[in-house]
Amino acid sequence: MNGLRLAVSWLTVLPVRGPDEVDRSVAARAIGWAPVVGLLLGGGAAGLLWGLGELGASGLLAGFVVVAGLALITRGMHVDGLADTMDGLGSYGPPERAREIMKSGGAGPFGVAALVFAVAIQAVSLGALAEQGRWAAVVLAVAVGRVAVVLACRSRIEAAPGAGFGALVAGTQSPVTGYGWGVIACVAAAFATGNHWQGPVAVMLGLVGAMVLVRHCVRRFGGLNGDVLGAALELSVTLAAAVLSFGR
Repeated sequence: MNGLRLAVSWLTVLPVRGPDEVDRSVAARAIGWAPVVGLLLGGGAAGLLWGLGELGASGLLAGFVVVAGLALITRGMHVDGLADTMDGLGSYGPPERAREIMKSGGAGPFGVAALVFAVAIQAVSLGALAEQGRWAAVVLAVAVGRVAVVLACRSRIEAAPGAGFGALVAGTQSPVTGYGWGVIACVAAAFATGNHWQGPVAVMLGLVGAMVLVRHCVRRFGGLNGDVLGAALELSVTLAAAVLSFGR
């Protein structure tokens, strides 16, 4: 179970210790378990939304608290990756310059704007799902982001020059693993949303949007890095949550 323990250690702040030595083989197993970690986080998000609602909080307030909670429990890695990626894409410089901007540690206008929109859309959408009592859809929206990570690390995706985490996980996932998780998410979505089309559409839109972003970033930055994985995760959660919140 080294892969699962490493996945929890990497993707959350939960006190789970991963293996002492991590190579690409162990990293591949950890990324393959990422959707399971997404289910764990999604369950926690749904529980927190329910609890806040029972205390009298509005759906909108509960949504913002849950988005903040997800950022805290994931060390803020994914929102930071989204901001860095958007700043890199907005630089319009050569790949080397874009990667330097991403590593600078600051947040430029593109990154700030992306964070504001992503956080706001997620909060409003999760709050709406909570008001409708659609807890399974909340879990699904959070888990979809981790499925996007598996697909982003699929075979033939190369790491960007100088990438640390990206060099460890890029190209480690077989098509069977990535698309298998995607099919599982779509099937689960058909039963999690009250109708048989909205859930799968939300999942597919989230995953396709993330894969388009990853493909563009790989070409723009010369390969995959950890920031791009975070951006893909946040984009897929944002899109999926938004579509899932439509109607009742």
